[in-house]
Order: sequence, then C-alpha cells, then structure tokens
Amino acid sequence: MMFHAQSSSRNHCSLLAVLSRKFVDDKQKQAATDDKPKYPFPEIASSGRLEVHLLSSPSTDEFRRLLESSEPNIVYLQGEKINDSEEIGSLVWGDVDLSTPEALCGLFGSTLPTTVYLEIPNGENFAEALHSRGVPYVIYWKHSFSCYAACHFLQALLSVVQSSCSHTWDAFQLAHASFRLYCVRNNIVMASNSQKGSSKLGPHLLGDPPKIDIALSEMDVQGEENSPENLPAIKIYDDDVTMRFLVCGVPCTLDTSLLGPLEDGLNALLNIEIRGSKLHNRTSAPPPPLQAGAFSRGVVTMRCDLSTCSSAHISLLVSGSAQTCFNDQLLENHIKNELIENSQLVHALPNSGDNRLPPSEPRKSASIACGASVFEVSMKVSTWASQVLRQLAPDVSYRSLVMLGIASIQGLSVASFEKDDAERLLFFCTRQGKADHTENSVLTRPPSWLTSPAPSRKRSEPCRESKGVESENVCNVRPKLNSAAMRPIPHTRHYKMLPFSGFSEIERYDGDQVKANLPVAPLKHSSAGPTPVTHRKSLSSSYQAQQIISLNPLPLKKHGCGRAPIQVCSEEEFLRDVMQFLILRGHTRLVPQGGLAEFPDAILNAKRLDLFNLYREVVSRGGFHVGNGINWKGQVFSKMRNHTLTNRMTGVGNTLKRHYETYLLEYELAHDDVDGECCLLCHSSAAGDWVNCGICGEWAHFGCDRRQGLGAFKDYAKTDGLEYVCPQCSVTNFKKKSQKTSNGY
Repeated sequence: MMFHAQSSSRNHCSLLAVLSRKFVDDKQKQAATDDKPKYPFPEIASSGRLEVHLLSSPSTDEFRRLLESSEPNIVYLQGEKINDSEEIGSLVWGDVDLSTPEALCGLFGSTLPTTVYLEIPNGENFAEALHSRGVPYVIYWKHSFSCYAACHFLQALLSVVQSSCSHTWDAFQLAHASFRLYCVRNNIVMASNSQKGSSKLGPHLLGDPPKIDIALSEMDVQGEENSPENLPAIKIYDDDVTMRFLVCGVPCTLDTSLLGPLEDGLNALLNIEIRGSKLHNRTSAPPPPLQAGAFSRGVVTMRCDLSTCSSAHISLLVSGSAQTCFNDQLLENHIKNELIENSQLVHALPNSGDNRLPPSEPRKSASIACGASVFEVSMKVSTWASQVLRQLAPDVSYRSLVMLGIASIQGLSVASFEKDDAERLLFFCTRQGKADHTENSVLTRPPSWLTSPAPSRKRSEPCRESKGVESENVCNVRPKLNSAAMRPIPHTRHYKMLPFSGFSEIERYDGDQVKANLPVAPLKHSSAGPTPVTHRKSLSSSYQAQQIISLNPLPLKKHGCGRAPIQVCSEEEFLRDVMQFLILRGHTRLVPQGGLAEFPDAILNAKRLDLFNLYREVVSRGGFHVGNGINWKGQVFSKMRNHTLTNRMTGVGNTLKRHYETYLLEYELAHDDVDGECCLLCHSSAAGDWVNCGICGEWAHFGCDRRQGLGAFKDYAKTDGLEYVCPQCSVTNFKKKSQKTSNGY
C-alpha cells in the first residue's frame, strides 16, 4: 500500500497529527536554556505532496469527526513529554482514557488509515491491537526514548513522504536508517546513557513487506512459456561505479555503525524510486559483446527507458524471453522485481583487513550544507543508480537525501539542504561532548579561501594562521595560486534533464507488436538565419568526437499530437501540446497547477520564459544538438520576448540551453520540427565541423573549405568569434566592393 489513496492525485498524501499540548511548552523551555546546544524542533506543516491536519489533545468526538472527513493516509499520535525529563510518555488527551489497547482501538471506526505511528513507549501491545483491528502498517516503539530521537525519526519519515510517492515499508526503512545514523550512533536514543546505542531501542514496523506480483502479469502472456517457472528471469546489464558523498557531521571513523545505515538508507531511497517507476520506451539492442554467445534461443535484448518515482530518467540494457520483453507491463514488473528483490543497489567499499577506515578529513564550504562541517564517504553504486542520485540532488523539493545527512554527490550539492537541517544533524554529533558545538556550527558567512593544496591533496592551513616569515611567503604567492583548485565543490541548483541514450542500429518496438523502423536520417542544418558555427566532428576524427556523437540520441517515439507544423502553429496550441507531452513523459513537476496561464513558471529577464520562440529559433537552426553552432545569445535570445534593448544579462546563452534541456529537448526529439540541408560545398549531410555563413545562412563543412587565410575552427566556434563567410558570398562581396570603388563611392 502506498502512502496515497488510490482515488487521490499522485501528489497528495494526508496526515492527521494529534499533538501533545504540553510538548509545545517544553520546546519553548528548551529553546530558552543556554547551558547546552539547542535543538531546532521543526514544525509539522503541509509541504510538498504532504497535507497535514493538526489536533491538540482532542476529545474522542473531535478526533472521529476529523478522521471521517479527511480520511488520512497516516495518523500520528504523539505521547506526552514526561515532566523534568527528555523522555516521551504515554498518550494523554485530557479526560480521554487511552491507557489500554482496547481504548485506543475504540477511537477508530470504519475509516482506517494505511499507517498509524504511535510515538509512545512500550507500544508493542497497542500496535498489535491496531494491526489486528485492520490497520495495515503500525509504527511503534518497544522501549522508552528521548524527545530528540523521536523528533528526528518523525522528521525523516515525513520528509520521505513529502518528497516521493512512497510505500510505507520503504519510507520506514529510509527513516530508520537516518535514525540509526544520527541517533543510535551518537547515543541519543535515550535521555540517559544507561542503555548504550542498541538498535533494538529504535522504532519498529508491524506489517508485511510489499511484493511485486509478476504472476498476475504473466497470465496475459500466451504460449507455452506462460508460467513463472518456465519464463527465464530477465538479466540487467549494468556496471558499478564509485560515488563520493559528503555527509554532514563531525570527522569520525568510517566503521560499520556509519557505513551500514548509510548503505541501507540509500538502498531504501532507490527502492522508492524504482517501485514507482514507469517504462516509457523499449527498443531492441545488440547484446553485450562478451555474452552474446551464451544466449539461448528465444532470448532477446532490449534497451528500456524509464522514469523513476521522482521523474529521474534512466536507461537499462535488459535481456530475457521474447514473451517477457515484448509485453510492456510484464517487462516493467520484471525490472522492478530484479532491482528491488534480487539485488543490493549500494555497497560500502570493502576495507583492507579492518572493519574501520581512517576518519575523513573535515571540510567546510558555504556552498555545501550551508557551510556546516562535512566528511567524505565513498560507496559503490550501480551506474543507473548514480544517474538517479545526480538528478535528485539539484531538486529543491527533494528532502530524502538531507535526512541521510548527504550534502553533496560527486561534487553536486544537495539543493534542499537548509541551515536548520545542518543545525539539527550537528546537534546529535556534538551533544555527547565529542566536539565543540561552536566549531562545527553552520557558517554565517563564506569561509576564507585556503592556500593551494599539497601534492597529497590535503588542504594546507589558512594564510591567516601562519606566523612570521612563513606567513609572509604564503601571502606573497597567493596571487599566483590556481583559484580553481582552492575553491570548494560548486553549488548548483539547476535541474538538468538527461535524454535517454540510444544505439545507432536498432529496431524500435511499439506496444506488443514488433515493427522495424527505417534507418534514422542524419541530422541536418537549417539555413533559417545566420549562425556562426556548430561543433560536431566526424566519427573518424577523434575519440572526443565519438563521445559527442554517442550523446546525440535517436528520436523518441513520436508524440502523435496532430498539431500544425511549427512554422504555422499558434503559440497557445504549441504550449498546450508541450504541457501534454511533459505530463505523458512523467514530468508533472514542470507543469504548474494553474495550467496554461502559468506555464512555464520559469522567469528570464523579469518575464515569463518565451518557450514558443525559443523552440522555433532552435529547430530552425538544426536542433539542440547543433551545440555551439547556435548563437544562443546573439540570435536566439534576440527573437524572444524576454529580450530588451537595454539587456545586461550575462550568461544568457547557458541559461537558454538549460531551459531548453528542461522543457523542450525531449519534445524536439519526439517531433519532426528540425529543419536542415546539405553542405553547400560537398553536398552531403555527413557529420563534421559545421559552419554557417553569416551572410547567406547556408551550411558547410569547415574542412571542405580549402581557402587560404581562414582561421582555425575554434576561432569560429566562439559566440563572439570570427564570422564565417562562404566562398560564394566572398566573391559576391568582393565584386560589390570593386564596383563601388570604380564608381567613386
């Protein structure tokens, strides 16, 4: 069961929270104390896909009325805080007696939520009573626990719910991993230190783990191999890569108490993404070269394009029987089952003969975790999983990574990390006296630049801490240092949409029927408007060129929208079609609730982004993959409503590229709007170093122009570089100038 009702929209999950009236007063008292680090208790409020209804010590009738009217997916019952203690006690609702499991079950009528979270000590009997009453999942605590541990677990659980359409089981696993990572490891489970760091003191989940029922889908498959035991299991071909994470906290030894919860939390996060994924496209693909001979008869290989629960894009190479691979729903279920049930997606790096790795070197950066102290952890993940994590990091609404303390992934900062998050996480790391809280607090201003790193790649001491002659020498050489090597990992908030990858020679399948596509025509270029140059080298020119060609995907399955050609299409018709396409592709986050009146919600130069003219200008110049051949700032931007004569924007070309990737790249690949033609010198459309004449607008291969005195290709590839003039226009201009000179002009 998911955390959202079947009749509700995908972005809706309802929570009914019954809070202790005394707990609010205790939070205010805690904030007034100065003898220990303060814990910034977060407010329980609606956010993301989570809708919250609050009650404080209600009567039985008040609770039942709101339960019946709101029909929440989750009911959270908060225990009373014990006087002069940091521990959480039993449920206290004024005159309502909730001391027995029977009394608690009596609160619920015919409307039962998917999940009930009991934040009370010794709640096992209460949980079993609710579960037998018909509640599918109950979260409870077996022993006593502190208010800080309870608050951290609750925030982790709700952060997962507000970020993704998740199953109760997966959301609990991620929240429990966060609890082990910061509460158990730092001994914050109990208010006292008598029961040290046992994971048995944490919350528990009563309910069955979800299963992906492949057998029901296989009943639709006709033929001899229509039973699960006869159908061969699919195989997914994917390599592992090493990913570097920066985790918020003080420097510590990288032992199993840290690596274990982090590994489990990332696995739960990826399980959420895969469990809610959708198969969008599948194409036949050649098998892996070293394994083609091992394939038995009837086994086929497919390239499968999927969007995950949070709209990240992945592409998988899968082999299996034809009956499995040619049925979309069956193939999708097999992929989910293989990734979730039969594989562990994240692995801590093996240690050499010891269960402990040396502590990571501490570092701080204003662009990572709001300037809080972080340390480095490396993990082995699948290639597709690394793509998902890198796409989730820049999403400002995605909070699950924050609850695992992850502030950066492969140099890409987690955009949703806020100052209060860092303060809460550092509270657990410093409360037991392991480090000075002030030294590890969040930076209120950017840190001073450090000196150039030594060959060991360790940072040297800041110049201000050096003394005597050493300080003078270091300061004298500072202007000569490479600032790029000294800067922290850059903080970037833009979301880059990665197109699905494809093969050069494949067949495309539509639905359950096999249909071979015609060979894909090479990309051509437009004469509509002078554009300086495009950089696409031939396959034989260099290894770099091969990489560029491989990133140019095949057109996606055609949208079939039936709109008018882009040259005569109205702007309203175009924008409606783009919105429909984005929704079909799973990019609902890009479509605002207000519909066409608010689409797109991106702002450029104080105006709503002009998607219509942006798209028309780009496709008329050969499409997005012409690359630097499109003068984004000089010619595309000038045709858009966002342009003004007094424009002072810098980097507008890169901004337009980013918006085009986000909103229009997949749309372009699924439509036949790109205009183009052949080289005016060799009359072919082969790949090469394309340049565009600034006078007539015709395209040519730069290598086909053998005239003396031309600059290098890179001189024409710059936006503000040389303007290319084709041989015909050069001769024409020369004749005009000669005629003007002879006439005395």
